[in-house]
Amino acid sequence: MTATRRAESRKSSLAVVSDEFTRAVCQSDVSGVGSPAQSARVRDHDCDLQSRDCQDDGMSNEERVSITVSGGVADVRMNRADKRNALDGAMFSALAAAGERLKAEPAVRVVVLSGEGSSFCAGLDFGSFQQMASGAAGMGSSDDSGNPGNMSPGRITHLGQQVSWVWQEIPVPVIAAVHGHALGGGIQICLGADIRIVHPDTQMSVREIHWGLVPDMTGTMVLSRLVRPDVAKELTFTARVFDGREALSLGLATKLSDDPRADALEMAHEIAGRSPDAVRGAKELFNRLAWSEAADQFAAERRVIGSLIGRTNQVEAVMANFEKRPPIFTDV
Repeated sequence: MTATRRAESRKSSLAVVSDEFTRAVCQSDVSGVGSPAQSARVRDHDCDLQSRDCQDDGMSNEERVSITVSGGVADVRMNRADKRNALDGAMFSALAAAGERLKAEPAVRVVVLSGEGSSFCAGLDFGSFQQMASGAAGMGSSDDSGNPGNMSPGRITHLGQQVSWVWQEIPVPVIAAVHGHALGGGIQICLGADIRIVHPDTQMSVREIHWGLVPDMTGTMVLSRLVRPDVAKELTFTARVFDGREALSLGLATKLSDDPRADALEMAHEIAGRSPDAVRGAKELFNRLAWSEAADQFAAERRVIGSLIGRTNQVEAVMANFEKRPPIFTDV
């Protein structure tokens, strides 16, 4: 088979998979945070990939992420609840824009990041797999402002990485309030925060290898700073789902809460009552210590993910998952 025919075959196969996944997501419900039914849905449907084709939510980029500032605390919420705050082009753009706005808000002393609805963020929107079928490294065309592969001049991140990294660039503390699901891109976003308050039943996973990919939204850098190297590798290599309790024991959650957003806001107001100069200075010093090699690591993430998308084994990982069969991978 010629290279052209192989590419066309991959594209056709992934288009079929996309259609099958769309039907599955449209037919599933999203009730019960942490319930047995929800855990089964994580296993059966892998809700880290949500279809953007079920229906158009009609929301602009600006409406995807809301910001309310009160008493020095910015309450930032992802607002795509019907898709479990899955990441499509508009959500990538909106998250990055929210972060840029907060960098320039001198009255903001603390940020709380959360998701509306049943989940914090269930990860990548499945529509991006259509782009993977043709070997593209993101959603939309290269001139699409919501393409996660886009890089702005002077940045060390592309857009997909920036939605996680921007919370470290903000000079004030960022607290993530995490519930429901934080899978794939969702877990990488919450790991970008300075503090994570997590519901015990939250379903979390470094999920990318399940789809033949690698964490490429700063996850390899941040994960390796929070847990032992062997733990980071085990979570990544197995792509297994774990709950908030295990996240706490591993060091990925700062503390557990039955109401993460309320507790995050309470902590935020406590921090906002401290000297803002001292708090900003402390974050700067911790970040200086931790992130000196960030640019090189983020470039490596982009290189490796670019070498995987659309390759035979990556396509096979997707196809095998939706055809409910063991994958048949080829060795290099």
